[in-house]
Amino acid sequence: MKAALQILLVIGFLNSCNNKKTRDEENPILVAQREAPIGWIWLNLYPDSTFEYLSGGKREKTRYTGNFRIQSDTIIFNYKDSILLVGSKAVLSHSDLLYLHGQNKEKLNVVINEIKLPKINSKKTTERRPDSTTR
Repeated sequence: MKAALQILLVIGFLNSCNNKKTRDEENPILVAQREAPIGWIWLNLYPDSTFEYLSGGKREKTRYTGNFRIQSDTIIFNYKDSILLVGSKAVLSHSDLLYLHGQNKEKLNVVINEIKLPKINSKKTTERRPDSTTR
């Protein structure tokens, strides 16, 4: 009985270690999408710096995976197998993701975004007005 309990505890511990990937995949930090002529295009970014790019419809789906990194407002993709025609860089705004430097320009609508974009400091220009008291 004691040995069976120890085995169950070890299995439970190992199973909880293996579930980290599953939990990350269930909780993307960014989801962007758009409707395509024969289905949808989805991009999911995960907390462990991995991504999946899905395109297709009900019958056929193509899945691209890899790692990403963020520089300022640009996401740089490192594909595992092949590079998409949209390229390996995209600029992120609060509502859109625009791929750059690819053969095809692609714009996806951001649905979920937990990525903190850097705030751009705009210089305030003060307008000098003539002093009405001096002549």
